[in-house]
Amino acid sequence: MRIARFSIDGNVAFGAVEGDSPDSLVLDIIKGIPFADFELSGTKVPLDKVRLLPPVLPNKVVAIGRNYAEHAKEMGGAVPDVPVTFFKPSTSVIGPGDPIAYPSFTEELHHEAELAVVIGRMCREVPRERARDVILGYTCANDVTARDVQRREDQWARAKGFDSSCPLGPWIETDVEPDDLTIQCTVNGAQRQLGRTSDMVRSVEELIVHITEAMTLLPGDVILTGTPAGVGPLTVGDEVAVSIEGIGTLTNKVIKRG
Repeated sequence: MRIARFSIDGNVAFGAVEGDSPDSLVLDIIKGIPFADFELSGTKVPLDKVRLLPPVLPNKVVAIGRNYAEHAKEMGGAVPDVPVTFFKPSTSVIGPGDPIAYPSFTEELHHEAELAVVIGRMCREVPRERARDVILGYTCANDVTARDVQRREDQWARAKGFDSSCPLGPWIETDVEPDDLTIQCTVNGAQRQLGRTSDMVRSVEELIVHITEAMTLLPGDVILTGTPAGVGPLTVGDEVAVSIEGIGTLTNKVIKRG
């Protein structure tokens, strides 16, 4: 099931995305929220009549650095012995079609296409064999990074946590297997990144175990699983798209921060 969060006529709701052709997609409005038992209302609206929002509003986004060997190499380092973990605040989250605002404090903004894991229920100290049980589904993410700031500052809070640095969307896919999916990024239609999730050093299950050893994850929290090689610059006016096999495409445009 593809679960989208959207607004229409000033109201916000979740809906199940139905259809195969981009021109004929409709939303069957969900009664309730997708983090508990819910029913489909049978009330359907065309997707092109609504505004898609970030598919979740996470309490926290837990991100993983250097989880693809080739990306670690292009950044001038080896794969770390333990996962590099950092946070992106909820205020960094935007949805499909929302603008990425180029911050005034950086001159080197980069895209990072990533598979995002959406947590479905509260969990702590999750054993590997139960890791899939706590997942609602998966979505596309762009870990937008102020690369020059990341190099200057030991902590990455400003480099990766600024407003609009975490595009998510277009929806949550609950029925995809995450182990070997094509992930790519294009800028103005030109391919920049192309990889497969099978190239991740540490699997989705391993990351959930590692993170929940330290903290409780809540329904709607998001894990960013790292980016393949090919990260590169964004400029004002660029249109950046992250596509993941079996999930969809997340598109955002870069604007000057006002």
